[in-house]
Amino acid sequence: MGKFNAGGVESVIVNYYRNMNHDKVQFDFYTDADSSRPIPQELLDMGARHIVLPPYQRLPEYLSALERDLQERHYQIVHSNLNTLSVFPLFAAWRAGVPVRIAHSHSTAGDGMDFKRDLIKYALRPFSKLFATHYFACSEHAGHWMFGDAPFTLMPNAIDTERFAYNPRTRVELRQSLELENKFVIGHVGRFSPQKNHDFLLNIFQEVCKKRDDCILMLIGGLGTAGTDIEKNLRAKAEKMGLSDKVLFMGTYEDISGFYQVMNVFVLPSLYEGLPVTVVEAQAAGLPCVLSDRITREVKITEETYFLSLRDSPGAWAERLLSFQGRERRDTAVEAWKAGFDIHEAAQKLESYYFEQALCEQGEFSARENAAYRR
Repeated sequence: MGKFNAGGVESVIVNYYRNMNHDKVQFDFYTDADSSRPIPQELLDMGARHIVLPPYQRLPEYLSALERDLQERHYQIVHSNLNTLSVFPLFAAWRAGVPVRIAHSHSTAGDGMDFKRDLIKYALRPFSKLFATHYFACSEHAGHWMFGDAPFTLMPNAIDTERFAYNPRTRVELRQSLELENKFVIGHVGRFSPQKNHDFLLNIFQEVCKKRDDCILMLIGGLGTAGTDIEKNLRAKAEKMGLSDKVLFMGTYEDISGFYQVMNVFVLPSLYEGLPVTVVEAQAAGLPCVLSDRITREVKITEETYFLSLRDSPGAWAERLLSFQGRERRDTAVEAWKAGFDIHEAAQKLESYYFEQALCEQGEFSARENAAYRR
């Protein structure tokens, strides 16, 4: 997993693990020692193990520790979720003789605004298939960006659609407890990193406040690995704009489903994404969504999801957000389920994929038996 922080990738993988048959499939989570969060205890109670590695920035030490551990544990499958950085753990897995090595593309790259991270991604991308035996991606866009024309398996950023479904009672109770009754709440979920484009988001909100005085910007998320000082600078900018009392820095939570109930509209002006699970969650909760056009259209589930250019003015974004004033909220969780984003079904498919690949590598399936198992 690399750095285990409060990010979308971590949320997706944990969601899958929670919904698998742990008598058949178990995960051991490998994370860096400088992760900002521990593995949730509930996963350990389900049988998962947590192995801490030196940070991948100390590459020789990281590779040595990982290879040694993989050799001792004799895994059938190693599934790496480090995007282009997966070349390193999969090299260690190859050296350790792990037969099934999955490289998973969860993201793409920007156009240089996050220069250091983009440079690393583009430099490592040609090696993304070098030690992998199988390729996964969260979207067609992310898969083609990383693997080119090579075939890959789509693994959707699935959620518990029922848990995120619109609940009028929860909405009223939480808005009361947060003292947000009669407020127009614009929500954003994303770690504080250059990718999420918080500075532009604050410019948008400033334009919103010029047209409507009872607005709140709710920011949910923690510090990203490339986000040093972003939250601090954003707080200072909000204060300079005179918006400190209107911008809520909520931090991170294990369960954010209730916060979607509080919101009136969801916004994500990212520089790049793979397929943001937060947008799936927001749509399942019945929220209209305003997204940057750098985000793949594959994430669109409901009719009220719109894509705007980052070249458009903050005023144009504000106008779109305010177009949802007075909108009646409705339950759209079933639309997320129909679109293939329900975790219960998705986890079963991934479980079957793991089981099949492990058995095939052991030579226990003939071609005929393999075809029958697929059916």
